[in-house]
Amino acid sequence: MFRNYFKIAVRNLHKQLILSLINILGLSIGLACCMLILLYITNELSFDRFHRHQAQIYQLTCLRSEQDGTSKKFAIAALVQGPAFKQSIPEILEYTRVNTRETVLRNNHQISTEQISWVDESFFKVFTFPLLTGDPRTVLKDQHSMVLNELIAKKYFGSAAAALGQSIEVEVNGKFELFKISGVAKSAPQNSSIQFSLLLPFSYFQFAYPDNGWMWVSFPTYFLLSQGANISQVERKMDKIYSSNAKEEIDLNHLAGYGNHFKWGLQPLTRMHLNTDYEGAPAASDPVYSYILGGVALFTLIIACINFINLTIVQSVKRSKEIGMRKVIGSSRRQLTIQFLSESMLTCLLAFILALFLAGTVLPVFNSLCDKNISLHDLWNWKLVTAFVLLFLSTGFAAGFYPALVLSSLAPVNALAGKTGVIGKNELTKSLVVFQFALATFLIISTLFIYAQFNLLTKTPVGYPDQNLLSVKIAEGIRSRSLMERYKAAFSRIPGVSGAGYKNIGHFGGKTQAAGKEFTATYEHVNENYLSVLGAIIMRGRNFSSLFGSDSLSSVLVNQTLVRKVGWKDPIGQTIDYMNLPGWGNRKMVVIGVVKDYHNESLKERIQPMIFTGEPSLPLGEMIIRIRPENSSQTLAELESVFHHLNPEHPFEYQFRQESNHNSYRSEERWKQIMTFAAGLAIFISSTGLFGLAMLTAKKREKEFGIRKVLGASVSSLALMLCREFSGLILISFLLAIPLAWLVMHNWLEHFPYRVNLSWWRFAMAGLVTMFIALLTVSYQAVKTARATPIQSLRKE
Repeated sequence: MFRNYFKIAVRNLHKQLILSLINILGLSIGLACCMLILLYITNELSFDRFHRHQAQIYQLTCLRSEQDGTSKKFAIAALVQGPAFKQSIPEILEYTRVNTRETVLRNNHQISTEQISWVDESFFKVFTFPLLTGDPRTVLKDQHSMVLNELIAKKYFGSAAAALGQSIEVEVNGKFELFKISGVAKSAPQNSSIQFSLLLPFSYFQFAYPDNGWMWVSFPTYFLLSQGANISQVERKMDKIYSSNAKEEIDLNHLAGYGNHFKWGLQPLTRMHLNTDYEGAPAASDPVYSYILGGVALFTLIIACINFINLTIVQSVKRSKEIGMRKVIGSSRRQLTIQFLSESMLTCLLAFILALFLAGTVLPVFNSLCDKNISLHDLWNWKLVTAFVLLFLSTGFAAGFYPALVLSSLAPVNALAGKTGVIGKNELTKSLVVFQFALATFLIISTLFIYAQFNLLTKTPVGYPDQNLLSVKIAEGIRSRSLMERYKAAFSRIPGVSGAGYKNIGHFGGKTQAAGKEFTATYEHVNENYLSVLGAIIMRGRNFSSLFGSDSLSSVLVNQTLVRKVGWKDPIGQTIDYMNLPGWGNRKMVVIGVVKDYHNESLKERIQPMIFTGEPSLPLGEMIIRIRPENSSQTLAELESVFHHLNPEHPFEYQFRQESNHNSYRSEERWKQIMTFAAGLAIFISSTGLFGLAMLTAKKREKEFGIRKVLGASVSSLALMLCREFSGLILISFLLAIPLAWLVMHNWLEHFPYRVNLSWWRFAMAGLVTMFIALLTVSYQAVKTARATPIQSLRKE
């Protein structure tokens, strides 16, 4: 019996080949999309769950409350918290701090830059990172020991075995120190928050950079707790230890005018990857993107399944005479039901097999798009396999059950006459099409707004010309203004360089007072050339000048945002009463100029009050160089030559400012591409479903069209009549999509301080695109039906 069902199923697939291919392809594309997104979400949820003691590993967190009522959460601490809490709290079995930074290495006169991580001796006790060579208990015991991962070992020594016992020089505090390789570890899994290339003992870092301060945060700190430890009790103990050990520092802080308060806490390591509440958490990922992708997967799968069900119903309609003949020769309703369900399951199985092939083919592109390294083998865990088996059974059953239920109940005389209950008003089928087009329209609207927001971020002027402007970090110049001047003078002599200036590396700032108001400002330590080389505009007053010897000690420039914040009408000559800088004391700084606002950060951050100072005690370390566009490659080569002449022990590393500005929006660009792909996929699958509904409707009305043609109706009027019927469905889907799209896009855009408006015309454009694609899909079937010879349909009566 089943052999007979299989033969009939294959024959029917071949008989309606085009429709069958559309049906199978639509479902397989939806399933492949769902598989890839499930792999992404599973990967995100699996972060840090490979550690043997995953349930006992916690990250130290800090809630810092300010005097003005604001607060910030941090997943980092200072040097002292880890050892102090471990010493006094018995529930803490082990601790390790991690400090990852880019550092210069020297190996047999070969200079390179690598990411190194300073970690405590207990690193391999807390985390499960297997060693290829070396003893995890003692591998970091010596202050001059070093552990490489296998990739770095192969890069420098050819193999893990050859690396053991070798030495590499590492620049620490401006000097090269020799570290001996005591072990080689397997590379950290891709789903690990902690990634490392070279591990060095934190004990040496603490020796090189001693600090006993409690009231600053910089290093991720992790604890291995005893099983069953009461987390709230441990947190109370930590706060008590902090209040006791840091009392003197807290009192001095309050005397200096600070009212901030630190509260220490613990968060499970396995929850930190999808937690963006804490600053400083390594590899933190915004969970909103998993929600978006999960929604896209669900929408696409629903659309694909609806489409599959619709097209299966369309194919079943054409088989009414077959059903009638089977009933005449004795087939029971049960047999007919099993036949339809078997055929549906077979078609569904083919779609699932094709989906696996498509997912495997597209996976490399998907990995590149999502910045992942996912394998298709990750699908083979029992939860995902169970989910897909259930999906396979439910989809096949849903697609085959409705036609089986209706067609198997037909009287033979009705079946042979082609009178099926399926070709009724098609309310269910129409509702499904409306629903899937509403989802497709929602995705198109979302894509249009994501494109618009991305264009706003990348094309809005940053306030200075960022073309042909490059940044060079000069680490040894952080504390030496004279050295920075030497670099500036040498670079400026190159014919292709139009200007050079310098500033501090990174950003720093804090509490500021002016005109009786207290606020937070960003401080930039610059030389007199910096603003002119940058291309920033001085709106009022003047720049720093060597003609005024006191500028560096008593003068500052401010930006327009600071002027507005303070409320000055005439800022020139006004004073900054307090700046949160080391050794600043009670000095008041006079404002000598106002700089036009420019975006010091990306447009994802609002422009903050800025103060430009020449204070000599502050660090420097970043050179900006504006080059002429002609012969830029030659200019870069000359810059590298000059740099190596001044500093032969460091690699010449630079970055174009325009490129770094654009890289700030890599995440938005990635999601723009994902949403575009999802919208295109949804429209394609929805259109195939609409194509099936158009075929079903045309089948229902073929006799009507035959009579109309006999009475003189034109092909165009008949085609327009069919298209008009479907335009109403698309309009309903558009009206359903508008409120959902508005709500989602409004919430998404709220994350950006500078954002596009929710303009009505983008909603209208999405509606027009959907309507055009839908009518284009229907038109083919409408014209085909309208052009049919009337006798072909009327002779069946």
